[in-house]
Amino acid sequence: MTVLPLLADRMEGEFDVFKTLFETLEKNKKELQEGDVLVISTKYISNSQGRVIDIPNVKTSEKSNKISKKYRLKPQIAEIIIRESDEIFGGIGGFVITSSDNIMAPNAGIDKSNAKKDKIILYPTNPYLIAEQIRRKIFLKLFIHVGVILVDSRLMPARIGTSGVAIACAGIEPVLDMRSKNDLNENPLKVTFQAIVDNLATIANHKMGEGAESRPFSIVRGSGAKLTDRKIDPLEMAISPDQCVYVRGLSNPPSNQD
Repeated sequence: MTVLPLLADRMEGEFDVFKTLFETLEKNKKELQEGDVLVISTKYISNSQGRVIDIPNVKTSEKSNKISKKYRLKPQIAEIIIRESDEIFGGIGGFVITSSDNIMAPNAGIDKSNAKKDKIILYPTNPYLIAEQIRRKIFLKLFIHVGVILVDSRLMPARIGTSGVAIACAGIEPVLDMRSKNDLNENPLKVTFQAIVDNLATIANHKMGEGAESRPFSIVRGSGAKLTDRKIDPLEMAISPDQCVYVRGLSNPPSNQD
């Protein structure tokens, strides 16, 4: 397997991601091939959509003021988190754990990194639709089948540092069902699913970088992932909080009784 990160120009304001992709491929002297998986930074997608907010212009509410005090956040940041979240589970000083479009993340995925002063970047609008549109445009232009993954970085429970996570995908089977297969000792696997697109997102994210690298695109070649023409349902990659072992486990602390 080969990972080919692409150096791209920094863009200002809204722009055409598809056009920028092919300009970037040309500058890097790279070409997409049949079976490739194209990984794109969600921040780049968000920037292209104009999903950047001026923090001082955000009007706060009574609810955001309460969350601001409880979790020691700026009232404007708390207000943005409320607007972008489907559910708020709790938090600590500086961070609120939320769920937004079936993605659990601190502060609803909003990010100050790679944003100018007093601005903040939100998650993309309709990420699965965007991924599917890019996949189809590539097919119509090049007549090849590729997978598309929109990647972000996030913290993992009880681990230092960030890793990649797929916010959306298109043209690629996102999860491999390993149930009923056997392990090395011929024991049948009962609950195992392999998160294909999250694994590829992490691999690509490692090469794309987290800081000033300016590599918002990456080509993963020879992954062996199964490509598909069917439309991916976002629920295929998500599990509800009431079924998540972390959420359920932490919300049901052990009894002090023996």
